[in-house]
Amino acid sequence: MKKFISVSLTGLLILAFGAIVYAQDAPKIGGAFPGLEFKASGFIDAQTLFFRNVTGGNAASGMYNVWGVGTSFTGGEPSGALDKKQAYWESRTRIKFDWIYGKATSGTVQFEADANPWGSTPGGVADKISDRNSYGTTETAADRAALEIKHVYFDFATPYFGIPVPMNFRVGLQPLTLRVPLLLLTDGMGIKGTFKVDPATIETWYVKYLEGAPGGRPRGADDADMYGLHANAAIDKLTVGGYFLYYNMNTYPFLVGQPLSTMAGWPSALTKNAYGTQTADFWWLGLYADGKVGPVNINFDFIYDNGKVKSRLSDVSDVKYRGYATRLAVDYPWEQFNFGIIGAYGSGADTRKTAANGLAGSTTLDGDDSTKVGSFVVPPSTESAAAFGESIVLFSSWINRGDSGIGNSLNYNQVCKGGLGGLWYTKVYAAYKATPWYKITLSGFYIGDTTKNGNTFGNARTEDGALRNNRKIGWEADLVNEIEIYKNLKFAIGFGHLWAGSAMDLYNGAGENYSPKNPWQITSNMTYFF
Repeated sequence: MKKFISVSLTGLLILAFGAIVYAQDAPKIGGAFPGLEFKASGFIDAQTLFFRNVTGGNAASGMYNVWGVGTSFTGGEPSGALDKKQAYWESRTRIKFDWIYGKATSGTVQFEADANPWGSTPGGVADKISDRNSYGTTETAADRAALEIKHVYFDFATPYFGIPVPMNFRVGLQPLTLRVPLLLLTDGMGIKGTFKVDPATIETWYVKYLEGAPGGRPRGADDADMYGLHANAAIDKLTVGGYFLYYNMNTYPFLVGQPLSTMAGWPSALTKNAYGTQTADFWWLGLYADGKVGPVNINFDFIYDNGKVKSRLSDVSDVKYRGYATRLAVDYPWEQFNFGIIGAYGSGADTRKTAANGLAGSTTLDGDDSTKVGSFVVPPSTESAAAFGESIVLFSSWINRGDSGIGNSLNYNQVCKGGLGGLWYTKVYAAYKATPWYKITLSGFYIGDTTKNGNTFGNARTEDGALRNNRKIGWEADLVNEIEIYKNLKFAIGFGHLWAGSAMDLYNGAGENYSPKNPWQITSNMTYFF
């Protein structure tokens, strides 16, 4: 009740202040607002993916079961595409409309549509019941109901009122982003306030992730909310910041987006009535620094996660989450060259204490109660791993909008490993801007496994049936070419190869382990911007 009263009063004050200041600045004349500015922008792209043993965004493709990797803290599962070559085309368009009235107010609506992949059957892929992501259907392709609402929000500035702090608010379905490659990238209904207190900028968030489960109507303490505080300041040539995110989830897992039957690793005791059988509280604390130190550019992040998952139905052990991740990138630009080195580490789970699904009431492979998840995790629904863009094979690739990658962990329903949970790596790269329109980049790195008593991706076993513990995920080399055909038409193509280590080995279920063929990928994208 206190939370409801507080949020309500805040909203009323914002609306009241806005009306006092701006009611006279926007008179209606003939149903129009003089000075209203309209803008349209967006892009259309076409991309190709050709690979072996690289999990792709197209369902059931690649080296590991796509949902197994997304939900499991104790290794993946081999898919039907193992050791087979996969190839397909994809397209996406986004169309954004902005209605801007001076410096005080604006409204935004953005649409999105995907052909994922070209030639998908009516109804889409992965047994979808709608045409979402499927405007590429060949049969009556122009008649697909595939256009999605991406964002709907409005921005407004608040008045002075004797407080020398510029304040801006965004309300509605908006992008939720924070340290995108590592932590938060999603969309949601909420309110974001931005306050400028020189030299600092402060952001506050309230987001409603879920209300009224099931059925979408308010019906008691079954909602899920996020509260956030983010601040940064410019110090010389560095921007230094910190943040705190708190997720109060009275319904957990969310179980939206995918049917329960597609989610690997769930115990048989959980049925379709499992919606809301758990509750969870999580928080993330992070620090970062971006900018220039001497002749080099740096990006540094440290993130700590802490949480607890409880069962509503039975008196079973709670599952405690404690994990962390850190990343440091150093880039040295010199004339037409860029040289860089990156190091990153994400804590891993201990399979003797952790069940594959990370839920209360589950058991480990040894038959013990699941009590702890030591892996670094990211919030539910975040697509940060898709934006990680660190490689072409193991991680997601920026070339194809993050639509591939063995380590591209995604779960819309609960926390998951994201891009860094359970591994570490060191990467070196060199880029050369040969002409104003052509750039080439070569990179190579070593990736290690941080999961204990098991592996992050592979599920190989010892002779006594226990999960095998290995440290080497492998070596990867990537080559990327970027071509600017016109200012608003760009093309990129890349090739990557992973020399897989023993931590990638798989178990065949019949007492034997095997090493899949080394993964590789060729992927390209051409994008027209408008």
